[in-house]
Amino acid sequence: MEERAGPEEIPEEETRRTPLWLELPGLLFTALAVAVVVKTFLIQPFYIPSESMLPTIEINDRVIVNKLAYRFGEPEPGDVVVVLNPALTDEQLQESIPEAVIRSILEAVGVRSRPEVDLIKRVVAVEGQTVEVADGRLYIDGVPQEEPYLLEPDIRGTFGPQVVPEGHVFLMGDNRNSSLDSRAFGPVPVEEIIGQAILRIWPLDRFGTL
Repeated sequence: MEERAGPEEIPEEETRRTPLWLELPGLLFTALAVAVVVKTFLIQPFYIPSESMLPTIEINDRVIVNKLAYRFGEPEPGDVVVVLNPALTDEQLQESIPEAVIRSILEAVGVRSRPEVDLIKRVVAVEGQTVEVADGRLYIDGVPQEEPYLLEPDIRGTFGPQVVPEGHVFLMGDNRNSSLDSRAFGPVPVEEIIGQAILRIWPLDRFGTL
C-alpha cells in the first residue's frame, strides 16, 4: 500500500525569526560603525560654535567636510578648511581612549566638535605668495583683494608682509576682527588640514555649498 505524500516539511530554522527588538541593537551598532568609518576617512559633519567665520558660517551651523579634498589636489585661495589649532601643544591635544571613543561617535553624527582644537578658516594665500594687511585691506602679492564675504570690510591692525613657505597655506577668518588665525599662529602646513568644508547642511534654510 502506497504512503500518501504529506505536506512538505519546512525546516525548523526557516520558521524561526529573530524578533526585531533583538536585531535592533546590532543594526544600530553597524550603522554607527559605518558612520564612524566614513567620518574618519571620507567626510565628516562639523558643528560650528564660534563666530570667526561670520557671516559665511554662523554660530551653531553644521557643515560637511571632505577629508579627501587635498589627497588628490592642492588648497586654493578661497577654500574654507578645517585644521587642528596650531596654537595647542601635543599635551593639550592628548585625550584618553574613552574620551576619544565618545568624541568620535558624537562627531560622526555632527553633535559635537572641539572648538578649542578644530578651527575653520578660509585659505587666503598659498605657498610662495606674499600676505600683507594694511590700510584696512588684505594684499596678496601687493594686490588688494576683493572680499565680499567679509563681515566687516575694514580690517583692524596691520600684518606683514610675509611670504607663505613651501607646503603651507595662510588662513584667515571671514570675521577678520574677531578671528584667531595665521596672523597669530603663522602659516599652516597643508598636511595638517583636516579637510575642505564643502556644504552647509544646517539650518535647512541656509543649506548650500560653501
